[in-house]
Amino acid sequence: MGLLGFLVVVLLSVLNFVHGFPRNNHAHHGYLGSWINAHATFYGGGDASGTMGGACGYGNLYSQGYGVNTAALSTALFDNGLSCGACYELRCVNDPQWCLPGSIVVTATNFCPPGGWCDPPNHHFDLSQPIFQHIAQYRAGIVPVIYRRVRCRRSGGIRFTINGHSYFNLVLITNVGGAGDVHSVSIKGSRTRWQPMSRNWGQNWQSNSYLNGQSLSFLVITSDGRHVISYNVAPAGWSFGQTYTGGQFRF
Repeated sequence: MGLLGFLVVVLLSVLNFVHGFPRNNHAHHGYLGSWINAHATFYGGGDASGTMGGACGYGNLYSQGYGVNTAALSTALFDNGLSCGACYELRCVNDPQWCLPGSIVVTATNFCPPGGWCDPPNHHFDLSQPIFQHIAQYRAGIVPVIYRRVRCRRSGGIRFTINGHSYFNLVLITNVGGAGDVHSVSIKGSRTRWQPMSRNWGQNWQSNSYLNGQSLSFLVITSDGRHVISYNVAPAGWSFGQTYTGGQFRF
């Protein structure tokens, strides 16, 4: 390959991977891929109040921006919490008595424990009642659906809520766009190097380093390998119980 050819390859590589974001947003890791068969039920009441909290650790789903477009996933889909934050498009199918036209997009915010329809290896979505009623009639109870992974569209940046205490920093990560499901996090104090965090539960990530009095930066990597670095997202005077907003994945 001549020098000109080499330069063209390098240029194309740069254009297709800017700041850690591959440009092929659709076919990668099942985004807008083939539809998969599953079933859906609902829980949480007409106002979805019973869906708050949950195994992903998001707490109040309204204040976190997820609203009622949420689902508890069966074991086969939940992946021990690594699927928290992922987005799925669902359509009700093959049941003309109960199905309604159109589709919904929901975020995984909870776990549907084994028992009945959520037993392995079933692919099952236990939806909030309000969003279930967008694709099926209430009296149906359970309906067949098809689903596929889609990219998450979020308003604003990734949010980092710092809990815990000195030498135990527990950071809840929410409002993640793109793939949505965080698989790796690193933290950096203004006086430290980058350090990997370990996932405690749901989307709560922990560091046992003493980081008080340092501005904090975060590196977030989602299941598709994309990453966002949020430099100095928490100022040196950060405090436990506060939420700080960083960068965001492109759609």
